[in-house]
Amino acid sequence: MKEIAVQIVRQLREAGHIAYFAGGCVRDMVRGVEPHDFDVATTATPEQIQNIFPRTVPVGAAFGVVLVLEDDHPFEVATFRSDEAYLDGRRPSGVRYGTPEEDAQRRDFTVNGMFFDPLANKLIDFVGGEADIGRRLIRCIGEARHRFTEDKLRLMRCIRFATTLGYQIEPATFAAVCEMALQISVVSAERIRDELTKIFTRANPGRGLVLLEESGLLRAVLPEVAAMKGVEQPPEFHPEGDVFEHVRLMLDAMPANPSLTLAWAVLLHDVGKPPTFRVVERIRFDEHDVVGGQMTEAVLRRLRFSNEEIERIVLCVAEHMRFRHVQEMRPSKVKRILARPTFAEELELHRLDCVASHGGIENVEFLLKKAAETPPEVVKPKPLVSGRDLLAMGFTPGKLVGAVLREIEELQLEERLESREAALAYARERLRASGSTGPTGNG
Repeated sequence: MKEIAVQIVRQLREAGHIAYFAGGCVRDMVRGVEPHDFDVATTATPEQIQNIFPRTVPVGAAFGVVLVLEDDHPFEVATFRSDEAYLDGRRPSGVRYGTPEEDAQRRDFTVNGMFFDPLANKLIDFVGGEADIGRRLIRCIGEARHRFTEDKLRLMRCIRFATTLGYQIEPATFAAVCEMALQISVVSAERIRDELTKIFTRANPGRGLVLLEESGLLRAVLPEVAAMKGVEQPPEFHPEGDVFEHVRLMLDAMPANPSLTLAWAVLLHDVGKPPTFRVVERIRFDEHDVVGGQMTEAVLRRLRFSNEEIERIVLCVAEHMRFRHVQEMRPSKVKRILARPTFAEELELHRLDCVASHGGIENVEFLLKKAAETPPEVVKPKPLVSGRDLLAMGFTPGKLVGAVLREIEELQLEERLESREAALAYARERLRASGSTGPTGNG
């Protein structure tokens, strides 16, 4: 990857243009971390870039950005520029091509504002980014309020970089975030969703939650989660503290690189506790899982998640209390849990819920044992009979057909019906007991 990016820089140089690595890849190189992607900044205009490289996509040519395709991998090549006025808090009204110094000054944070010349092996730093990396500090380039006014999403990005890099936020920069937090409302739900997902699926997600809360951004984008702060829990079950602290601990206990489903299920699994809080002998949150499932769906729809993502996350939230009782469940119910496509994430959610509170993981161990000893064909067996079989037997189309099919499935999962013949015999008996008669008397 790096070798291809170096070759792109070399080709631009040979065509008479200045070209450097830019942005996040330089930040990572200075940190001693191998970059995932390499971006290039150059004096070449979009038209010149497209003339130099045979395969390009002008994804943002109006802003000087072209994708160069090499070995089927896209490399972002952008013309050095300065931005004209930001009128909507989201994007500049226009751009003017400029110098590397001008380009550095328009960027968000010092750690992202450096360039690197791979041919001369030289760092080019007009903004003090190297020093701030040494200090482990997120600082706006120039005046913080001005930077955030240009693009309000930078408010969220500030929290993300501080979270994932494990850096502190420079006081004046953080003061501007706090002052302007409510202005995040001008940013699209999709962009906010993506920043939140990055915060909660990368390093230090619990700290990300705290920074969002301290800055006021959490109240602006996820008021339902902000409401968890200060909501006490019964100490006999939750010695760790309030609902917010419980969720923070769970986020930080997640495995590295958790799935989107798991991260959002952890974040929202107790979102129903604030509205269901009551004290009757002790603190109670009756049906907070049901209420939480409904609230979770509303939150995710507001943030424009896909229907599939919503379905998976809501299932995890709405069902998370059932795992407390798995050892008392009938075998058929346990198998239904094992068969769910979200089983692994639900199990991890329950484990995290336990380790961030009372610490007992007996139910996790029970389910892991069941999953290991139960073959897939037993967890989700092929149906013994179909609705067509019942109709041929003499059932009248209606609710009884569905009820008998569910009963047969339940008995099959309980291993009390193990053959098609036994299932048909059960159905015939149910038909007889119902008092119905049909065109045929056998299956």
